[in-house]
Amino acid sequence: MTATSPPPAAACLSVTGLHLAIGGSPILRGVSLTIRPRSVFCLMGRNGVGKSTTLKALMGLLPLAAGRIEFAGTRLDALATAERARCGLAYVPQGREIFPHLSVEENLFIGTRARGLRPGVAEIERIYSLFPILRDFLQRKGGMLSGGQQQQLAIARSLLTRPKLLILDEPTEGIQPNIIDQIGDAIRLLRAEGDMSILLVEQYLDFCRELGDDFAILERGTVAASGTMNALSEEVVREFLTV
Repeated sequence: MTATSPPPAAACLSVTGLHLAIGGSPILRGVSLTIRPRSVFCLMGRNGVGKSTTLKALMGLLPLAAGRIEFAGTRLDALATAERARCGLAYVPQGREIFPHLSVEENLFIGTRARGLRPGVAEIERIYSLFPILRDFLQRKGGMLSGGQQQQLAIARSLLTRPKLLILDEPTEGIQPNIIDQIGDAIRLLRAEGDMSILLVEQYLDFCRELGDDFAILERGTVAASGTMNALSEEVVREFLTV
């Protein structure tokens, strides 16, 4: 079942026919996605349908059996993870993966140092305006932050690498409501600025409906429904998202 497709537009990211198996078991079965420039794309579905696997495949963290990935006109599927990052992809995985024994400040800038980037004062201040709590905790160890604060730190660290596509895996999972609101506000601002697209894997339906422009729903490793967010029907929600 497929909802109304978005109008044709130049693709920021084009994914065609991804097939991937782990331990001989097929996980992705022909996944195809098109993410438009300056948009928020929500990849949804129940647990275990291949959402996080899709993101890892996009980043080159899992090998494809078949498929094609193009980003801003560049083929990515033959590139290493670091090369994909240099092309403009930034990935915040489920679980955040900050460095618990490094300070907030060290966590923030570790990615930019690895890439040889030197963020200016205005760029750093913009990060603090998105996530004000980080300025207050610069010398605190990352492992001493709450889950929500670690999520803000992980997103901020990715933004300092100047991505053109920000990939977020379950950013609201296990996070208190006020920080979910702050992350939502940051995503709205980033979209409004028009410098990047955002690929969001999320099970919190209201969060997706508030922020998303387009969606795709995975079911057993395939795209079961896709379209513009305002075309996401209750029928599709009941069939593919309701537990």
